[in-house]
Amino acid sequence: MSGEVAIIAALVLPLVICFGIWLAGRVPDLREGVTLVGSAALFIVVIIVAVMVSNGNAPELRVGQAMPGLEFAFKVEPLGALFALVASGLWIVNSFYSIGYMRGNRERNQTRFYMCFALALFGAIGVAFAGNLFTLFVFYEILTLSTYPLVAHKGDAKAQRGARIYLMTLLGTSIGFLLVAIIWTGQLAGSLDFVPGGLLQQAEGLTPVITSALLLLFVFGVGKAALMPFHFWLPNAMVAPTPVSALLHAVAVVKAGVFTILKVSIYIFGEEILNATPSREFILGVACFTIIVASLVAMTKDNLKARLAYSTVAQLAYITCGAMLADAAGFLGGSMQIAAHAVGKITLFMCAGAIYVATGAQNISDMRGLGRKMPFIFIAFFVASLSIIGIPPFAGDWPKYELMQGAIDANIEYVPIILIVSSILNIAYLLPISILALMPPPDSPEPVPFKRPGGAPMLTVAAPCFTAALCFIMFFAVGPISKFLEPATGERPVEIYMAGGNP
Repeated sequence: MSGEVAIIAALVLPLVICFGIWLAGRVPDLREGVTLVGSAALFIVVIIVAVMVSNGNAPELRVGQAMPGLEFAFKVEPLGALFALVASGLWIVNSFYSIGYMRGNRERNQTRFYMCFALALFGAIGVAFAGNLFTLFVFYEILTLSTYPLVAHKGDAKAQRGARIYLMTLLGTSIGFLLVAIIWTGQLAGSLDFVPGGLLQQAEGLTPVITSALLLLFVFGVGKAALMPFHFWLPNAMVAPTPVSALLHAVAVVKAGVFTILKVSIYIFGEEILNATPSREFILGVACFTIIVASLVAMTKDNLKARLAYSTVAQLAYITCGAMLADAAGFLGGSMQIAAHAVGKITLFMCAGAIYVATGAQNISDMRGLGRKMPFIFIAFFVASLSIIGIPPFAGDWPKYELMQGAIDANIEYVPIILIVSSILNIAYLLPISILALMPPPDSPEPVPFKRPGGAPMLTVAAPCFTAALCFIMFFAVGPISKFLEPATGERPVEIYMAGGNP
């Protein structure tokens, strides 16, 4: 399979899956079979593309121009291949989980639900493989529009309000800021292509004022990154079913946002120009502010999904922080956080959904004693919590290590302090959940009863157990992951540090 064919297959497959789901809509088993087989096929194609990239190739596809100067172009580099692997791989897990959740909770409009999921993956793959800013912007908006019905899935007033906030915030920031930045970049550089070392290196007439304004427009124009003050859409989107929350917070939407910030930092600005841009330090400060404040807000939330939502806001800011450190270790730490946070946070959300399907409990205070009735769920939750906190041997440890290394290399002393305080706050708002689940209820010898016979459906238990295991496995895969990312980030593989070499 050639690179062009592989890219076409990765883009077309989600659309074929969406059509197949529509055709099989009246037969639930067939509809869900199409989803599972299709998601597995997409993952295989993305693996093929990733292998090409790991062999030093850059699969490329140019489709044609929408108008002069605006070309649909795709070119896969390591960072994009990593994002595509995360999105397509976790789609399989989330699809299994969705079957158990949607059936167990007797949700309506399930055909529309699965179709929108497929369209969202079409948008995510397009963002991952985009070869220029125009292509990325188009697929970024496809991702926004395809996930709007998922946020509004329940159809009640609360869901419609959350979906409106979601749509208005993401479209408002992308059209009001991101599109302006893209047009301005095209005028300055004469191109919109992603270029190793930075497209703006070839631009004339750049000044610190211009690059500062551009960087601010790009970063705050990517509303999906949920950087304060454009973070509020994310907690409001928690009205969606839990598989959608997992999609928003782990698989596609927010990862498309922080991926875009990393991609722009590396391939539009480049390390040299980014370091010479005054607003970089301001954005770094905003990212650190977001990490701490969102974590503090998370501690005040009794609703489990709301707590996890604010945790996501904080954890995403790690990636923006890595981009704004503007050095190889910072870029690597931010890139690794995309994968590590994905497997950890999807586990936490799937656990929350399993608890809801089994008992109807949404508040942490109602979960006393549930650990004795749902041990696998709370073990998975505990493991994922340790990964999010950054405790070895779990995946979330390595991104924090690299981010601290990047801050030390850049002589930015406050960033390691922020990361340490963040880990302490992670402990404060995540670990008590698992501990509370082992305690008996204060007023009753029994915890909240199951609302359905047998508790949570098997698929809603197996899926988070699988992703919790990934949190452990990925810790030991750090060498191959960092080596794979080296051409994009410029950082040497982590095993050099592990062997005692000098950074």
